[in-house]
Amino acid sequence: MAGAVNVTGTTEEADVLSNDLVINMLQASYSTCCMVSEENKEIIVTPKDNGEVRWSALDPLDGSSNIDCLASIGTIFAIYKRVSDGEPTEEDALQPGNSMVCAGYALYGSATLVALSTGAGLNFFMLDPAIGEFILIERNVKIKPRGKIYSLNEGYAKFFHPSINEYLRHKKNPEDGSAPYGARYVGSMVSDVHRTIAYGGIFMYPANEKSPKGKLRLLYECNPIAFLIEQAGGLATTGTQRILDVQPETLHQRVPFVVGSPDDVNEYLSFVQKFS
Repeated sequence: MAGAVNVTGTTEEADVLSNDLVINMLQASYSTCCMVSEENKEIIVTPKDNGEVRWSALDPLDGSSNIDCLASIGTIFAIYKRVSDGEPTEEDALQPGNSMVCAGYALYGSATLVALSTGAGLNFFMLDPAIGEFILIERNVKIKPRGKIYSLNEGYAKFFHPSINEYLRHKKNPEDGSAPYGARYVGSMVSDVHRTIAYGGIFMYPANEKSPKGKLRLLYECNPIAFLIEQAGGLATTGTQRILDVQPETLHQRVPFVVGSPDDVNEYLSFVQKFS
């Protein structure tokens, strides 16, 4: 099957295959009334007899451009309660992240791991291939208050706002003589976010001159990850607003995205305020 260009402008055959797989499984779950996917322009409505209770937002295959180089990739999802009666509509989908009831991601790397939260803390489950089941390996995961790693694509530095470049200079050349931060960036958000949760630090995909509204999608990338980060004790912001408080206006809306350890994110915000 040849990959087609999706609504967000990316093309990967694996995206199409994984999208079909996830949608088919959710429609067969008898609990999902509709879905929003990176691969589909409009909402996907489940036949009435198959789903009435919840709707899902999903990125079926995050980081698919890394498949050929064997880097880790993942799946991101969020679950909300529907708010409309009758046929599901965009009204159900355009809820702020603070209405979410569940979120998670699957990471396909050296092992297969699922990070999951229903609003009562973040838990990690790892696939045991010997029994074909996911085993709880870490309960109530907490992110460090401060890390030693920053993660973003510095190739766009010439397009960054001065506040971001000033923050990066501070992390690489601390004025107080402390050790500089290390830089790590995979280009698969699930991988970069999972490392940030595990080791602490900050992950950034800010707005820039080329993408003034940001690049990552609010409904099925930013909101689920922000929910998980907050459940682990971290912060998630656009730079001006808490991610989970952003009111979606369109299905594929993009926003600036900064998440991580609370001290690191607050320090970043101090640079934003300095330049505002």
